[in-house]
Amino acid sequence: MDSNSHLMEFKPLDTNTLHNETSKAIDFLAKYYNDVEKYPVRCQFEPGYLRELVPDSAPSLPEHVDKIIEDINTKVVPGLTHWQSPNFFAYFPASVSNAGLLGEILCSGLNVVGFSWISSPAATELEAIVMDWMAKLLNLPQEFLFSGGGGGVMHGSTSEAFVCTLAAARDRVLDKHGSEKITKLVVYASDQTHFSFQKAVKLVGIPPQNFRVIPTSSSQDFALSPLLLKTAIEGDIAQGLVPLYVCATVGTTPSNSVDPVHDLGFVARDYGVWLHVDAAYAGSACICPEYRHYLDGVDLVDSISMNLHKWLLTNLDCSCLWLKTPKTLVDSLSTKAELLKNKATDIGNVIDYKDWQIGIGRRFRALKLWIVISRYGSANLIAHIRSDIELAKYFESLIEQDTRFELVVPRKFALVCFRLTPTGVDASGNVMNQKLLEDINCSGEAFMTHAMLGGTFAIRCAIGGSLTEKNHIDKLWNLIQDKATKRVEAYLMH
Repeated sequence: MDSNSHLMEFKPLDTNTLHNETSKAIDFLAKYYNDVEKYPVRCQFEPGYLRELVPDSAPSLPEHVDKIIEDINTKVVPGLTHWQSPNFFAYFPASVSNAGLLGEILCSGLNVVGFSWISSPAATELEAIVMDWMAKLLNLPQEFLFSGGGGGVMHGSTSEAFVCTLAAARDRVLDKHGSEKITKLVVYASDQTHFSFQKAVKLVGIPPQNFRVIPTSSSQDFALSPLLLKTAIEGDIAQGLVPLYVCATVGTTPSNSVDPVHDLGFVARDYGVWLHVDAAYAGSACICPEYRHYLDGVDLVDSISMNLHKWLLTNLDCSCLWLKTPKTLVDSLSTKAELLKNKATDIGNVIDYKDWQIGIGRRFRALKLWIVISRYGSANLIAHIRSDIELAKYFESLIEQDTRFELVVPRKFALVCFRLTPTGVDASGNVMNQKLLEDINCSGEAFMTHAMLGGTFAIRCAIGGSLTEKNHIDKLWNLIQDKATKRVEAYLMH
């Protein structure tokens, strides 16, 4: 057969083979999830391993889907860090579910680009609907719902929410004081705020020297102090600077600390500062009535964001941002290109989500969230959160029963920060705990990460994997105890 015949037969979207090929992918994933516990959780290969296994040039002729899947299985999968392993306890979870996967398939399959209402009306309207659904599940104030003058949008990450809201706050202030004042704008965060916030601040043009990091302490569970914030703001005003934006966090990455939203809200209101709440991880827990109090005071904030792809079974990516006054965001980010003009937009009674985000093109994420909520219902989503927190409480109790260990900070959600206490050889215990963590991760049996909290090296155990059960917590604890015993013996011998 002439090699050109492959090109003549080429049909990139072939409904005759679509079912067969996608079924093979689903079969592969089903087997992967069944087998994922067998793999070392953290990739054990050295950098550059994959270049030794794949050709250095792209194939000119098509390969069969069976070969491609086999290559994935033998070359790619062994080099993954397996986020869906039930023994993955690092960072924060990236939860998955049947409904989330179904939503991803349909989102990708339909492949609509809903940058404006006219480009795909159902995509726009469904997003507005499910954002209101989630707002009601979280018991957010009416002002954050479309029916109350606010509204929500889905981004790919919290980083995008930071950039967009910072830009809106910046432009609102510059419209009032003049564009030359950009060098005078100041933003505020705690030393526990996610590092992506500082990156976002740079992207919107705030001078690095105008980024204020408010120190936290263990005595306040590493929460942002309203008094210290107020002092910092007043100090900047005295120097002729313009306070712009405060980032509060509900569930910080290092320790899961919760900033006092209510009290910070009054400080921000008194000085006309935009207050954003980053609830990327822990916000999902606030659908449970017993955890909703962590959002008390949200009526005083300008915006709030959370990542449902972390803990609420909505496969990556799905980051939700709500605003009280979306017009401020739209005024900052809107585009009026001739190519995009249409009657619906001109009338002004529709949402054009291109004006709510950094880019123009966007995925149909709303379909995925709609399927997750519809398939499971709020009752099962609440039960899922509570189940993970119960596992964290169980792990916490195991630590408290072993006098060699201690909790570094009180547990609030499903993150447990702990350490092996010093033996006298390493006064702070930091070196010993760092080596203990590496012993655990190098075993391939589990994967955790760490945080520095008030100068203390803390091991973070983030529970929330979709496949994690109580027996995996027991297995993790046995591994920790075994490695700790060997590590202490090594210190004493040294």
